[in-house]
Amino acid sequence: MTKSSMPSRSSVRGPREPKQPKKKKKVYWLRRVMILFLLLLIGGACYLGYLYKVSKDALNVITTDADPTVEVSPDQSVKVKPVTIMLLGFDTRKETGSLNSDVMMVAAFNPKTKSATVVSIPRDSKIDLSGYKARKANAYYARFYSSAKSDGLDKKSAEKKAKQDIRKMFGEFFDIPVNYTATINFQGFADVVDALGGVDVDVDMNMRYVDNADGTNINLKKGQHKLMGDDALGFVRYRKSNDGTNMSSDFDRNKRESQVLGEIADKLKSFSSVTKIAGVIRAVGNNMRMDIPSGEVENMISTYFGISRNDITFIPLEGEWRSPYVYLDEKKLEAAKAALQAKLAE
Repeated sequence: MTKSSMPSRSSVRGPREPKQPKKKKKVYWLRRVMILFLLLLIGGACYLGYLYKVSKDALNVITTDADPTVEVSPDQSVKVKPVTIMLLGFDTRKETGSLNSDVMMVAAFNPKTKSATVVSIPRDSKIDLSGYKARKANAYYARFYSSAKSDGLDKKSAEKKAKQDIRKMFGEFFDIPVNYTATINFQGFADVVDALGGVDVDVDMNMRYVDNADGTNINLKKGQHKLMGDDALGFVRYRKSNDGTNMSSDFDRNKRESQVLGEIADKLKSFSSVTKIAGVIRAVGNNMRMDIPSGEVENMISTYFGISRNDITFIPLEGEWRSPYVYLDEKKLEAAKAALQAKLAE
């Protein structure tokens, strides 16, 4: 058979389908990608608009303690200047009726390094400071509040005065200016953890404690766990079991606080938590009060958004327990003062 008599390839394989032009294919896939991108953009814009509204509503409530007449100049803003905040955690449950601040921290933030130093103060620490009667650290707020009420101030004004007094006192104690005060109740702590979908922590011992009077029911096993709000609160608050075993201390509590706060910071930083931010904002708005101007709160959020536990130095003060006080270790106290001062000077 001669070459000219061989059947053509097309006659063996059948007719070939016409090829789609490459340019047309590219346009088709580009169109699909653009449509998907636009859908994400529109959805994101709607969510961000909703988030902005939630944030604004929450900020209006959170900053009710702030003086509306105070304006912070741009060169003094938290965006460019370090700031120090006194953080107070209260047990505001109706069953307790207590004004004692069970959680006390002083936090110094530096905008240049996008970092913070947080010093935890054991609630039973004996504070012996010139000009003040020696008391447990957690008793001062209640004392300042009672004194303001005795002077004829209404509840809101007395709370504002007590916050001013306690940050002034601890500013003198740490030899630094303390610019603002922020308070959060126990329910707010639990709500924030729930809004983030829980926190992963290392429970350092078996914890079992029940108090029917105030509704406390702590039941945790030693080991790594994801804890939701109420359990995370129990983990931070735990001191001892009902039978007096598995004793814990204020120093242990401070370490647990730092562990949970670090986990919360990492959760807020993670992309997976973006859709949960609205819930966090609502939780904070319902339970936190600050005397920071709302504009400065917005500046803090924009300046420190994305901060993780690696950017935060936690320093829990320690000492010796001699009933009814914790006597702070002077060397560790001086080191904590130096760390706060250094953060403000960076």
